[in-house]
Amino acid sequence: MHDMTIRRRVIHWIRHNFYFFIAGLACIIWFLFRTGTKPSRIEYPCQQASLAGANLWLAVYLFPLVSIIKSSRSGQSQNNRLLGAGIFLVILITGAWYFFGARNPEPLTEDMPLSDVTSDIFVVNGTSGNDGGVHKLLNLMENKGTPFYAVRNGTSATGLIAQDDVVIIKINSQWDERGGTNTDLVRALIQAIVDHPDGFTGEIIVADNGQAQNGPTNTGGSMSYVKNNAEDRSQSMTHVVSSFSTHYRVSTCLWDTITTQRVNEYTDGDMNDGFILNATKNPATGIIVSYPKFQSRYGTYVSFKNGIWNTEKRTYDGNKLKIINVPVLKAHNQMGVSGAVKNYMGVPSNKLTSPLRGSAHNSVDKGGMGTEMAETRFPAITILDAIWVNAVPGKGPATSYDIATRTNVIAASTDPVALDFWAAQNILMPAAKSQGYTDLSSMDPENNSRGKFGNWLRLSMLELRRSGYNATMDKNAMNVYFSENNP
Repeated sequence: MHDMTIRRRVIHWIRHNFYFFIAGLACIIWFLFRTGTKPSRIEYPCQQASLAGANLWLAVYLFPLVSIIKSSRSGQSQNNRLLGAGIFLVILITGAWYFFGARNPEPLTEDMPLSDVTSDIFVVNGTSGNDGGVHKLLNLMENKGTPFYAVRNGTSATGLIAQDDVVIIKINSQWDERGGTNTDLVRALIQAIVDHPDGFTGEIIVADNGQAQNGPTNTGGSMSYVKNNAEDRSQSMTHVVSSFSTHYRVSTCLWDTITTQRVNEYTDGDMNDGFILNATKNPATGIIVSYPKFQSRYGTYVSFKNGIWNTEKRTYDGNKLKIINVPVLKAHNQMGVSGAVKNYMGVPSNKLTSPLRGSAHNSVDKGGMGTEMAETRFPAITILDAIWVNAVPGKGPATSYDIATRTNVIAASTDPVALDFWAAQNILMPAAKSQGYTDLSSMDPENNSRGKFGNWLRLSMLELRRSGYNATMDKNAMNVYFSENNP
């Protein structure tokens, strides 16, 4: 009797809710399919609508069914109890799959195809930074199909940097001596930009966030070190920039000075300098993405993510802002290697994200810098400073003059992951081996052990690829082009 009663009630309940059952299930399937590999899509209007339908489906079908089972519990047979337990278990599994599985991106350990993209790497040997090495590099890029200059041909322009762009040269400023980006290289790069064939009318900002901590003085980064990475060790970034600022709009911006200031975007009417923070942390890498928003020395309003703010039109020009990522290649005592990807640790605010348990620094070994790149602004080009490297495994990021190894190499790519992979294997590891070091596992990009360089580089790559950016760690997908500098 009880067995027939519960079956009739369940059948009656499903029959009278059949059409909504199908519609709600379709909402869940759509939500899973569209959101599964990119959590940021949750904010899309279509996803919000499907999420509402999915939640309503669970509410309509979960609680009434449980109520039916509970109301028939008195005197029910063992078969009834098994039926009720089975139905409840199915609902529980479905709910767990939806709430925990659907809202997370695809597993970071899943093998993704690594050979469906190719990346070009351009290498110049025999350069000290203050010679013709950068010119050789740009010529090599041009000859191999990646022009540095966007030269106008009628109404169109092809290439990376246009004559009126605002260019942020993202350096490493947190360490002096050989731990920071080579100032000779930056000088040559600025000269190349202002020598734009169409005549440069834009702006150049040499910038970094040393997080207002660590560094040689435990206060973060500096643009005015006494001991610098250059042929003339007294040549600081400030000295370099001042030599151009008379004729061009070239300046420095040390984001350490605003890294504790949380602000809103210009669209919200907030004109203050500071950092914008995402509302939630990334479910895969744990980072709360953040980025600087500031006014340059020349009055330009810059949002690292959204571009250049026009105060009259109250709109952003996203295409006008270009990032040139210029890291120094070196060993790192925690991350194994610091290079192109790790250099983006100088974009977020660790001071603001750490108290919210979304620390940028703590996310690096989970692929957080890939998230940071993907969700703020991807570099137009990365130019890797390997003129002097720290080839002592586990010794960096501080790099004194006496432990640095001179390799006289600069390399560039639009793919920072491929550049890191190649440079670690072909510059840093050979330099370490030449110094007599035998355990190079911390530098090896093919060491996929948890927390190691190869592992977090791969996780960063997956974050970038999920967002549609070209990144690879497949050696067979890297086209490497060489040029010798003969100053």
